This record gives sequence, structure tokens and C-alpha cells, in this order.
Amino acid sequence: MSKFIPLSIPNFEGNEKKYVNDALDSTFVSTVGSYVNKFEKALAQYLLVPNVAVCQSGTSALHLALIEAGIGQGDVVLVPPLTFIAAVNPVKYQSAIPVFIDCDDSFCIDPIKLRSFCEEECHWDGNQLSYQGKAVKAMIVVHVFGNMADMNAIMEIAHTYNLKVIEDATEALGTQYTEGEYKGKFAGTIGDFGCYSFNGNKIITTGGGGAITSNDPQKVDHIRFLSTQAKTDPVFYVHDEVGYNYRMTNLQAALGVAQLEELPEFVLRKQHNYDMYKQYLQDCEYASLKEFRPGTSSNKWFYSIEINRNVIKAPMKEIIQRIREKGIETRAIWGLINEQRPYRNEITYKITKASYYAERILNIPSSTQITEEDIFYVSEEIKGLFEEMRND
Repeated sequence: MSKFIPLSIPNFEGNEKKYVNDALDSTFVSTVGSYVNKFEKALAQYLLVPNVAVCQSGTSALHLALIEAGIGQGDVVLVPPLTFIAAVNPVKYQSAIPVFIDCDDSFCIDPIKLRSFCEEECHWDGNQLSYQGKAVKAMIVVHVFGNMADMNAIMEIAHTYNLKVIEDATEALGTQYTEGEYKGKFAGTIGDFGCYSFNGNKIITTGGGGAITSNDPQKVDHIRFLSTQAKTDPVFYVHDEVGYNYRMTNLQAALGVAQLEELPEFVLRKQHNYDMYKQYLQDCEYASLKEFRPGTSSNKWFYSIEINRNVIKAPMKEIIQRIREKGIETRAIWGLINEQRPYRNEITYKITKASYYAERILNIPSSTQITEEDIFYVSEEIKGLFEEMRND
């Protein structure tokens, strides 16, 4: 194989080594150090929010958000089926009950079905929404692949039924509304809580790591407190609450400070590369490049093509393997969470589009370093392969 184009790899073009070496030289490599505070302040400045707490992962951010939102045993949380399972697992950590609501064409939770579930399946007493006698307290809204969910409709539903909104913006750092009620607002800064991830394949990375913000800065302070084992008195080790070892390390934060400096450039590259894919794939008869929500500026973290299953019948595993033989790494969209073993007995509501897209969506290379030559190569090879497969 003479060429290999990866799906999504990190990009270290800036001050990463300088800042990490500085953190090493300081000897503060764990959860105490100047870069932790620097990263939090820089993120808050970028997101236009007053307070951000950094933590070990996007998953831990979601868990802390659920704790701070008061979600506990037996509470119902409305969740999407078409996303990475880490978006839903923290609901189980809290012994709460996930109810899966279908997605719309953005792959994000469908506000039409969300509203119909609340109106038709639940009871509203003027203060508390309930489902089968259980309190419905929150929803987790995932901005899938950097595509902003329909927050206008979602927030209206949340306000109507007194629901906490936890935004999973782990894939959407840098995505924002450009028009409407939330013009200028970034993904993760509209609901009650916003959670971010800095995993290795995200638009910026700290290796692992995450962050959380809230519309209430004091809640972020409390989350930061919980993430460091809830030490009321760190000298005499007094703990008044159950805490967690969820704080980000100084080494990770040093990497994050450098990566955040490059984020605006990375977003521009992602957007430009998407436009090139759109140009080169526009004449493809057997797959189409998925659009992002109008009225938003997306970070375009992952690019997705929808395969025409009326013509291309091959299983996704075969498609991925045959593309890989061309030196191109691709990835199927996730298997539906409600079909995974830990969730097979949970409640689902009118899931049709999620099932449809699970069989048709393929992610194609989207690294910020990808060249126009590589984009052209990927596009031509995919078109050629589907041309071969149409008669299989």
C-alpha cells in the first residue's frame, strides 16, 4: 500500500512541545499547576462564558453535569440513540433511566418527536413531567459530528416542561449559531450544562481530557470541587460530599493551551476541506456528502457520506475494507445505543431515522492536515469503488 490517509489524527503545529516541556520543568505534572487554570480561562474566553472547569474526559464531564443537575436513581433522562455510547453511560452511573428519542436529519435528537413524547406519553402537572410514574428531569443533546442540534426548538420544549438540558458538545467545539435567537452562541453554551472532549481524534486534543461549563458559574465552581475529591479542607482532608478523581492534569492542560491557540485555524481548515469534498463528490451518483444545519457555522469535525442503499447493497464492513485496500481509512457511524447489550431493555420512542442512517452513513478522512491531493484521491476512489459495487 503506497498511500495511507487516516480518518482523523491530531495536529501539533504550535506551542505544544514548548508548553508541555515547561510543565515538566515546573514538576507540576498532576492535577495542580498553572496550565490547568490557564486552560480553563482560555476556554472560557473562547466560548464567551464566565466559568469553565476542565476534567479527565468528556464522559466525566457528562457525569458531573448529571450530578450537578440533580439526576439520581429512578429519574428519567431523554437521550439520543445515534451517538457514541459514552453520551448515555453516565445516565446509568447515576442509576437513572434513559429513554431513547429518535434523531432528525442532522443526526441530532429530533425536537418534533421530543415534543410529541412529552405531550403524548408523559404527564405534566404544571411543575414536573413524569413518565410511567417516574420524574423526567433532563435531556442529553449531542451535537453530532459538529452539527448543531436544533437548540431553538429544544430549549422551548425544555422551558415548557422544566427539563435540564445537558449539551454534549464533545464533537462540536467551535460550532456556533450565526443567526436567530442564539446568534453568536457556541455549542455547549445554550443549555444548562455544556460538555467538551479533547480525545485524540477531536478538533483539539489533550490526549484525553474534557471540560464543562454551565449557565450558572457557581455550579461550575461546585463541579470543579467535586472533580478534586470534594476536599472541603485540603490540609486536614475534610470531605463533606462524595467526590471524584476527575480533574485534568497540568500536562494535559499545557497541551490544551497550545491546541486552543490553533483552534480558529483548525476550524477554517475543516470548513475549507469540507467544501473541497463537496466539490469533488458532487457528481457521485451512489453517495452524497451530508450537509450541516443552516444558520450555523459548524466546526465540521467529521464529514459523512450517505450511501444510496437502493443501489449499493454491500454490507458496511465490506465497503470499509475495500476502501481501506485503497489506503483510505473510513468509519461506520455508531451502532444504535438502544441495540447494545446494556440498553436492549430500555424504552425507545419512534426510532426510524436513527436506524435508517445507521445503515447508510460512512465517515471519510477529515484531519486538519489532509491535502487537496488527498481529498481528490479519496473522492475519486470512493466514486470508483461504488461504480464497481453497483452491479454486485
